[in-house]
Amino acid sequence: MRLLGILIAFLACSPVFAAEPFGRASIEGADGIVPGQQVHVVVDVFVPDFFTSPPQFPLFEVPDAMVTLSSERAVNMLQTIDGVQYSGIRRNYSVVPEKAGFFPLPKIGIELGFSVDGNPVKAQVTVALPTFDVATAADPTAAPFAARSLTIAQSFDRDPATLRAGDAIVRTIVVSAEDTQAMLMPPVVPGDVAGVARYVKAPVLADGVEQRGAGRNVGTQSVRSETIVYTTASEGSFSLPAISYPWFDVDAHESATATLPAVTLLVATAATTKRISPTLEDKQAPSSGASKGILTVLLLGAIDLAIALFAWRRFGDIRAAVDGFRGRRRNNPKRRLRRLRTVIGVGPEDAIYRALQDWSRRLGHRTVAAWVAAEQNPRLAAQVAILERRLFRSRDAQLDRTALASAINLPTMKSMERKGSLPDLNPSAERPLLPPLLP
Repeated sequence: MRLLGILIAFLACSPVFAAEPFGRASIEGADGIVPGQQVHVVVDVFVPDFFTSPPQFPLFEVPDAMVTLSSERAVNMLQTIDGVQYSGIRRNYSVVPEKAGFFPLPKIGIELGFSVDGNPVKAQVTVALPTFDVATAADPTAAPFAARSLTIAQSFDRDPATLRAGDAIVRTIVVSAEDTQAMLMPPVVPGDVAGVARYVKAPVLADGVEQRGAGRNVGTQSVRSETIVYTTASEGSFSLPAISYPWFDVDAHESATATLPAVTLLVATAATTKRISPTLEDKQAPSSGASKGILTVLLLGAIDLAIALFAWRRFGDIRAAVDGFRGRRRNNPKRRLRRLRTVIGVGPEDAIYRALQDWSRRLGHRTVAAWVAAEQNPRLAAQVAILERRLFRSRDAQLDRTALASAINLPTMKSMERKGSLPDLNPSAERPLLPPLLP
């Protein structure tokens, strides 16, 4: 009896029995943070064995700060702790403080699913987020905006020195920066010019824009593009003032200003055109040929009107027939197979798995596993297993997209007859209700 108690205590204290999911959080570069700077909060979640459903990272609120979840793809990890292999997923939060001070971040609950002895289990991991301090900005009156490698450029749709009175010229100003978000970039102040009307269009914001440098490295930037249209009704010389764009350089840890030079608009007198005097033509009675032409036009107009009236009355039926034809043409098996192979060739792995699920359901299978089992194709089964392992466990195996695409074929009539979700109600010679009796 004592030996049995010792054995139970040993199993309870073993690492395999006590393996549970856990999470941790950290801040990248927590020193010297200023208002308007993007603070990266890194959150890692680990589970023993592998995930059966991805973790759901929630948004949280912080007073006097803006919080967003990074749109970048999650990072998969593997880690061994006390002899137990854990699968991990990493996501980044961006916290932008609006003023100086101490910022405590809350605890967050992350819902997930993982495997225990081959069975899926739901759980929630609580992660305590770290805190950080924000130093006072050098210019407290300035709008808080901090970034890295900021540049500003401008272009015109025509030469500013070759304008005429009444012409419009379009000016495009593009601000690019790293380690920020486009919605955080303040607007450009172009200034007013006497005698020139200015029309400002809504800015265009974009994040994750690739910028290739002199070498082969490719970085991503956030871009704010502003378009301004200038018009003037009088001739002369007009000077668009220089533009100053203040910001805080995170790398140099100092305030900086990006500038654009002043631009001169030279407007000449609008060119005059020679007037053409109108001439009167003698009115003549229409000939018989003209009368026949008029009758033909009227007849064609009546036919068009009748066709339009018929189409208006049967519009619903015609539209339903056209939509049905388009749907059948778009969703025929060959086109669906071609779209599926295209997704396998160039799409992300989660999109490939969703496309395989849709393909399986259209063939009458409830899951991808049921479809793979019905196909009885070892090459297809191997590639689907690799895809599921990369999505839900680890990325230690390489998916062969070409092999997966070539292993999927259109179902034949024989395979469709062989598949059935329920047995036949009536026995037949091919499918007897009871097995034959042995002699």
